[in-house]
Amino acid sequence: MENGYVILGIVALLFLSMYGYSYWSVFKEKMTQKKVQEEQLKKQELRRQRRIKNQALIDAKINAFNKRKAEIKQELSMLNQIKEQQKVG
Repeated sequence: MENGYVILGIVALLFLSMYGYSYWSVFKEKMTQKKVQEEQLKKQELRRQRRIKNQALIDAKINAFNKRKAEIKQELSMLNQIKEQQKVG
């Protein structure tokens, strides 16, 4: 009878080890998937930050361009007014 319990314990240990081994591979795969997903999120966040930074630079350049455009337009209108005054005068 004692040998029966030992054999039953060995068989139970065998099945538990097989279950643990199969679950270990599933657990390991889930962990690698989670790690890959976290890396992708980090890459997306960096890409978003770069996009925001680049957009800020573009906005600054556009604002400077529009400001200069307005100054040139104002100077041209002043020159046209001076030209009109000279024609009249």
